[in-house]
Amino acid sequence: MLSNAIQRSWYESNFLTWLLLPISYFYRLVVWLRQTAYLIGILKTHRLSVPVIVVGNITVGGTGKTPLVIWLCEYLKKSGWSPGVVSRGYGGESTSWPQNVNQASDPRLVGDEPVLIAQRTQCPVSVGPDRVMAARRLLDEYECDIIISDDGLQHLALDRDVEILVIDGERRFGNEHCLPAGPLREPIKRLNTVDIKVVNGGTKDNECKMTLKMSEAVNVPDETNRKVLSGFGNNSVHAVAGIGNPERFFTQLRQSGLDIVPHPFPDHHTFVEKDLVFNDELPVLMTEKDAVKCKSFASKNYWYVPVEAMMSELFESELSKQVVNLISGNIHD
Repeated sequence: MLSNAIQRSWYESNFLTWLLLPISYFYRLVVWLRQTAYLIGILKTHRLSVPVIVVGNITVGGTGKTPLVIWLCEYLKKSGWSPGVVSRGYGGESTSWPQNVNQASDPRLVGDEPVLIAQRTQCPVSVGPDRVMAARRLLDEYECDIIISDDGLQHLALDRDVEILVIDGERRFGNEHCLPAGPLREPIKRLNTVDIKVVNGGTKDNECKMTLKMSEAVNVPDETNRKVLSGFGNNSVHAVAGIGNPERFFTQLRQSGLDIVPHPFPDHHTFVEKDLVFNDELPVLMTEKDAVKCKSFASKNYWYVPVEAMMSELFESELSKQVVNLISGNIHD
């Protein structure tokens, strides 16, 4: 497919890069015009009555934002805050927005990642294309005193107090061109304006390391049934991933000693039962994000592998400084 060829060109030398550069330059111009419109007030930025922390990236594809949002929710709750989360609800088919999300919400209506966040954190979650409306709904209906905007770096209508940028430590920024010639949503200079840079993988100067840890599998139809990954022995397993970077999931399973048969799917893929019929009795291991969409037809052979974000001391130190500023009112009145 052409789209796959384009994505490959982002991370390796390819003639498609040069063919697409004129469109990329036009894209950069549109991004600059939009940012300028917000800066000078042609487009309005909305300030909430509570602080806002944005977690996002500047590249297309998965970087580990959702595990970090979950970690942030737990950190803030332990620090005495009552966080709420807003998200786009990408892939959700609801005809009315915003939508509140809870552990029982249908991911087909509100998106897979918001359901996962609600399940893991028990925090109020609201989704919709208009994040300002979603955030205000949280403030109207829950006692939230801080908002986390998931994948919200480019959603400039919602003002923010802290920006956290998540970087894929393996692929980083590819050829450093903007879409469609490269993987960037914004020019690389955007790195200079965020408050904290988090890298999922190898880090460079002034970057905070995040490691995604996986140690066990959870049975999809019976979550009380758990098994350490080594418990699958030397038998092969099917590995299913409909995320931004499936290869990262497959690599982690291999590093855990599993012999996998990989089955990559597009990010946010809407799974149906036939997608996971492989005509054998091998266990099927999937990501937790994919599992929320497979529970209605899951067999006892389906397992998901949750990941836990492990944050460096540098990140906790940097975040603590930002939280102290929020409390003291240096950032938010």
